[in-house]
Amino acid sequence: MNQRLIDVIDRASAANSAEARVAAFDWGALTGELDSYGCAVLPKLLSPAECRNIAALYPDGSHFRSHIIMAGHGFGKGEYRYFKYPLPDLIGGIRTALYPHLASIANEWNARMGMDQRFPADHASYLQHCHDAGQTKPTPLLLQYAPGDFNCLHQDLYGDLWFPVQVAILLSEPDRDFTGGEFALTEQRPRMQSRVEVVPLRQGDAVAFAVHNRPVQGAKGNYRVNLRHGVSRIRSGMRHTVGIIFHDAR
Repeated sequence: MNQRLIDVIDRASAANSAEARVAAFDWGALTGELDSYGCAVLPKLLSPAECRNIAALYPDGSHFRSHIIMAGHGFGKGEYRYFKYPLPDLIGGIRTALYPHLASIANEWNARMGMDQRFPADHASYLQHCHDAGQTKPTPLLLQYAPGDFNCLHQDLYGDLWFPVQVAILLSEPDRDFTGGEFALTEQRPRMQSRVEVVPLRQGDAVAFAVHNRPVQGAKGNYRVNLRHGVSRIRSGMRHTVGIIFHDAR
């Protein structure tokens, strides 16, 4: 069997595995969490071995298209690398498998907020829209934090087209590999103080969260709230995370 055929089989196997594990979650409950709080945890999306294997990719620049030092851009302190296409099979498979579930939520949110944009049911079609708009660079990334590092509150918007939900997967184990480094989400409601949601995660857990806006039901109908996300200061050890962003960038 030649290497090209082996690679095709491996990608198909990874895609099937990703689809099965994503489908096993209670998406009704997850949708309720996202509607209520702007985020939802997908526990044990990746195994410890998968987490270690992905984190081990970080030093090898051949997997990535760019390397960002956060301090140089005012993003905080730490660093990350954007994967290049083709993505690692597991990350690409998870991205593809998650998208239809999240697209359904995004379409409902846009309808409630009075926004016209709707997202296609499959990820390949959405990526084609991005590419037609000149957004062709892959956005999944691998982040690395050392003691004293943090990520400022921000929104991952990379062009005219952006997807309203993204996912972060914690690859390191809290209190063993690192301390500190909590994932935090802030929500600004009109004429109100910001609400903070701190999301406890273990190794392999993923959090799906709103990128920019989400609808909230008020006394006079739905209104938009604005969200930002970040990571608190790492106090010791090393923290690795995979970020899965569903739109491509310019």
